[in-house]
Amino acid sequence: MPQTGQERELPRFRSLPCAVYLRAFEMPAGHRVEMHDHPWGQLMYAASGTLRASTERHSYLVPAQRALWIPPGVRHAAEACNPVLFRSLYLDRSLPGGCRVLEVSGLLRELLLRAAEFPREYPPGGEAERLMQVVADEVGRLREAPLNLPLPGDPRLRRITDALQADPADPRGISDWAGLVGASRRTLARLFREQTQLSFREWRQRLRLLNAVAALEEGASVTRVASDLGYDSTSAFISLFQRHFGQTPGCFARSLRLPN
Repeated sequence: MPQTGQERELPRFRSLPCAVYLRAFEMPAGHRVEMHDHPWGQLMYAASGTLRASTERHSYLVPAQRALWIPPGVRHAAEACNPVLFRSLYLDRSLPGGCRVLEVSGLLRELLLRAAEFPREYPPGGEAERLMQVVADEVGRLREAPLNLPLPGDPRLRRITDALQADPADPRGISDWAGLVGASRRTLARLFREQTQLSFREWRQRLRLLNAVAALEEGASVTRVASDLGYDSTSAFISLFQRHFGQTPGCFARSLRLPN
């Protein structure tokens, strides 16, 4: 449905006008929604394009045909990496667990296409409310996708992670960073594990893989992605990608181009 720039603004109501509330609009590349929260749950779905979202301690990549679940009360921000066909689903309920990226099922895709034909504020007891109840039930059945990146709280670690997010191919090891941020290698290694549940090497590998997904969504070749992100060989990149996502980069890229 065509939407104006006003439609991209955050809703101003204090409570949801209905149990499941859907907004759909096109988000231009670079459009950013600053940190905010609300008392309802939100499913941020990229029908096409790629979103980057963040909370105070996590970063998330939301490529096409995936969605990010945000529980009530969690502060979050989002930015469009490229033009995004955006669906935002607000629910007056929560789901077990915290924020996470989810694989959008074929059923949910079709339900949301149908739901977009109804008024946003629909009357109770009608077809729209029944369909939206099915939508809410299906959201609760979605499978998690490994597209999150935990962020540390320690300022020394944040200097490192900020620099690596700006240049994921940076080859410097933890010993190199130790001298730059004024901490021992041992201290940095311990803090990385404590604050992200990942080693430094695992964290950097996760960062590179998430950037690989964004590049594949843009149409970059597997060889180009491997080279740009600092992998020793294309085969090494493919092996690591398949180990993390359960499929090759080529198969993953094709899954990003499903019908909207």
